Formats: sequence, C-alpha cells, structure tokens
Amino acid sequence: MTIFQKIIDGEVPCDNLYEDDDVLVFRDIAPQAPFHALVVPKKPIRSMAETDRQDQELLGKVMLVAAAVARDHGLEKNGYRLVTNIGEHGGQTVFHLHVHILGGRMLRGMG
Repeated sequence: MTIFQKIIDGEVPCDNLYEDDDVLVFRDIAPQAPFHALVVPKKPIRSMAETDRQDQELLGKVMLVAAAVARDHGLEKNGYRLVTNIGEHGGQTVFHLHVHILGGRMLRGMG
C-alpha cells in the first residue's frame, strides 16, 4: 500500500485542498514551488503507463480538477505546470498515479 492510499483512506493526514468520490488534492509535503499540490485519483492506478480506455473518464476528471484547483489559487494569471512522472527513470517515487500542480514562480525548462 502506498502513502497516497493511506492518505486516501484517512490513515495519514494531509493538507486537503479538494476531495470528491474520485479524486483527492492535497499540498505536497516537500514543495518544489510556492504552490505545489498533488491531484490523486482514488482508484489505485500505478502510473499513466498502466492506464487503459476504461480510465479515460477518470483521467479527464483528474485534469479538470487540477485546472480548477490552479484557478482557485490564482495560478492561471501567470501560468503553472502540470506534471506526472512515470516509472523510476521518469522520476516517480510514489507508485500511485498523481499529477503535480506547480506554480507561484517562473518555472524554467521543458519548453
């Protein structure tokens, strides 16, 4: 069981920014930007590499929730980044699909 599943299950506290039946959003405990939150589907999907067509609606919801949370925190004015890491070489450290929302400062790189 991942730390994210423990957070979803209420076993580990988090700074909750949004929650519904399908998605939980909370602040990252090791922020890489002034605003850094994680959008986590409650369905235990290991990474984007392990999704399929049946996850299409949930994945769309994850992205729409990410955009809404960014908007709620005023990030749309100057911009923000959405990132998901896939696999060890892609930088994934928690093997439960999640999307990072990063903003609040100029983010360099990645074109």
